[in-house]
Amino acid sequence: MSYKVHITRKSNWFADDGLCISCDKWLQYVLNDPEMRADGYAKVLLPDNSTLRIDHPGIAVWTTYSGHRDGGNMAWFTHFEDRVTVKNPEEEILAKMHQIASALSAKVQGDDGEEYGANGKPYADC
Repeated sequence: MSYKVHITRKSNWFADDGLCISCDKWLQYVLNDPEMRADGYAKVLLPDNSTLRIDHPGIAVWTTYSGHRDGGNMAWFTHFEDRVTVKNPEEEILAKMHQIASALSAKVQGDDGEEYGANGKPYADC
């Protein structure tokens, strides 16, 4: 099971309040951040040596993530509907998400509604 964290402009990432981050706005950000690369797909090698590939125009990768490994561990950011989402991010990725959110006039919020700060920790832990 995965836990998702979102970069959102909404009061809550799931709210229907009309505030959104468009895919065009997301890709414009990615093109201007030298640490990000717009791939349009995510691909991983599975334990059985088969490959799983997901194609989506809003998929980008954070290339300077310390855990970045070509063909494997990567920090993928995916634009979905009205937000940017990362599955199971660790603190380093959450900190990058906060940097991106600041540039997009947004916030970083987990599936359960908690918000994250610049240090990658929930605000209650900052």
